[in-house]
Amino acid sequence: MAQGITGEKYWEDRVAFETEGAGQEVVEYGDVLELNRFDGLPYSSRYYTLLKERMDLPVWKAKCDFMDKLANRQFIIVSGTARTGRSSQIPQWCAEFCLAVQYQNGMVVCTQVHRQHTVDLALRVADEMDVNIGHEVGYSIPLETCCSGDTVLRYCTDDMLLREMMSDPMLEHYGVIVIDQAHERTVSTDVLLGLLKDITLQRPELRVVLLTATHPGPKLLGHYKNVPLIQLEGVCSAEVVYTGTSHKDYFCSALRLVLEIHHSQEEGDIVVFLATTQEIDLARDILLREEANIPTHLGELLPISVHPGLGGTLPMPGEEEGRCRRVFLTSSPNEDLFWAVHMLNFVIDAGVQKRNVYNPRIRANSVAIQPISRIQAESRKQLVGPTGKTFCLYPEDTPLPSETRPHILESDITSTVLFLKRMDIGGLGRCDFIDRPDPEGLMQALEELDYLAALDDDGNLSEIGIIMSEFPLEPQMAKTLLASCEFDCVNEVVTIAAMLTAPSCFLVPSRELRLEASQCHLKFQHPEGDHFTLINIYKAFKQNQHEPFVSVEKWCQDYFLSLSALQTADAIRSELTDILRRIELPVSMPSFGSKGNTLNIKRALLAGFFMQVARDVDSSGNYFMLTHKHVAQIHPFSAYGTKTPKLGLPEWVLFHQYSFSEDNCIRTVSHISPEEFIQMAPQYFFFNLPPSESKDILQNILDNGAEHYKAKKLQKSPSLESIPEVTASCVIQ
Repeated sequence: MAQGITGEKYWEDRVAFETEGAGQEVVEYGDVLELNRFDGLPYSSRYYTLLKERMDLPVWKAKCDFMDKLANRQFIIVSGTARTGRSSQIPQWCAEFCLAVQYQNGMVVCTQVHRQHTVDLALRVADEMDVNIGHEVGYSIPLETCCSGDTVLRYCTDDMLLREMMSDPMLEHYGVIVIDQAHERTVSTDVLLGLLKDITLQRPELRVVLLTATHPGPKLLGHYKNVPLIQLEGVCSAEVVYTGTSHKDYFCSALRLVLEIHHSQEEGDIVVFLATTQEIDLARDILLREEANIPTHLGELLPISVHPGLGGTLPMPGEEEGRCRRVFLTSSPNEDLFWAVHMLNFVIDAGVQKRNVYNPRIRANSVAIQPISRIQAESRKQLVGPTGKTFCLYPEDTPLPSETRPHILESDITSTVLFLKRMDIGGLGRCDFIDRPDPEGLMQALEELDYLAALDDDGNLSEIGIIMSEFPLEPQMAKTLLASCEFDCVNEVVTIAAMLTAPSCFLVPSRELRLEASQCHLKFQHPEGDHFTLINIYKAFKQNQHEPFVSVEKWCQDYFLSLSALQTADAIRSELTDILRRIELPVSMPSFGSKGNTLNIKRALLAGFFMQVARDVDSSGNYFMLTHKHVAQIHPFSAYGTKTPKLGLPEWVLFHQYSFSEDNCIRTVSHISPEEFIQMAPQYFFFNLPPSESKDILQNILDNGAEHYKAKKLQKSPSLESIPEVTASCVIQ
């Protein structure tokens, strides 16, 4: 056990030794250089330079206290903003702790919420520890792993650690698990916190460290009984200015403040917290136009979009130079991304955020603009030093929620339930959630998994469910991929899955270029719908990628396509193909374009997305969704969205996404026939559909056969595709 090997005295001596060593370039004992304890090589002079900077961080005052508690307690909570150095220093100390016991209990893993933050931290910590990235210090993010057998400290996203538990349920590879940004309360973090409570009972040697931005709330403290709390002293508070702007005017007020700061010639970069991705892009376009009118002597104003979840490399310390003022335009939850920007001197906080709230009754997200929490507001104020300023675009007496609302209460948890079932947690009994999921959302998730044949009669995972859980996809898409193996169209469906999992490949240009962009996108349009259009785009991308005299980057620019999104889709496709081969499922040869292949792709899509079918009820583009009786329109970016009803919209469609509150549109739409739907939908799902005219039409087809329905529709649709007679049973069960 670690208790007999480490203790407060050891770590006090170690800190004193490092303090002494930091004052000189090289530490020698006679003719012997001090060796790095992690790789056995002499420390470089840069190590001591960085050590001086590290020891000035507020977190260093708590090192002895932390190491003593780590040696004697299983759970520790450390609270402090990103500027305290919590995310970079505490994992290093945990690595020292594991080294002191010769890694007999395992290595260190530190989870993060953001992919880019994960990589940035790993690079910074490898530099501070004077080791090579990918060796002693590594990272794992979706689609990218940089680790080796020598790795003793690994940064990873919280969802990556969850997937690792599928093969290592007790996380026996690790001696210390650091859960950073626990205050964000993401679904993956909450599941980890619930599972770790049970794992520590079975592994008393395991240490769990929770890092939060501010003082943890009573729920988190109460979840772990008598857990020690270390509160880090933050940097001196900057000047805070409350402007009293109303929520409707924050966007214009933020941009005016940016220009006023720039004209004042006060030094420092600016970070602006807005609410939505659309606001970020619009603000960047406006500032770029305004920059052309700024006098040269004021210097350049460079707006930089930093979208949540999409990364965008931020500069490391020491990289800021030149007479350029950068304006980082971002939104929640990106508060921790700016720890490395030393020139940051101004924060403009709109005080609101965009939240996607899942409604299980209609299986769709509603978008809500809500106030940020007090934790987020405080984190934003701490981003600048004592000489900086924070402008809060809301009245000082605005009531802000004390904590960030847990995402597990507002998200579709079908994937989470599938994972927990895979972990053999029937009924969620062993996952001690801080906030239990909404009962209605839980029931909807179990119902959906049952419809997808992922559960057996006892409510446990079926064979299909076990295979579905192997894929890093939404359950409906995983079922579609499995169905494609039976219908011999894996090559095409794996492309669709990759393109829909990656960010959108379509760039949204400025208003004056939108017509040109639309004309470019029309060149890839497929008559059967958007899913098939995505295959055309991917095939064209790969073809141009292999052309020796074609710049794929310029090709993407010319066609208003996102190179990074297409590269991500390519990587996802490779990962999915590798999984298919690993579990020995067949991968078909390409046959895109043939009539049989088109029909098989639709069947595979319907095997997973039969719950997302709609019918044009009045031949004018008003689509009635069978599962919840809402009516929506096809999104303008769809291949069908640009058509008028007179040009002929499909009567029956399958859609990938429904946005309820933003624009009430269905997105990524492809044409299907009612006979195909009846063939692929489980019989008990069909019978559970609410009463409607559309259901009556389907029932009529079942009772009288497809030919009777075709005869009635002949005048309206003379070119209906002939398909074989079908039954009510589901092909894939």
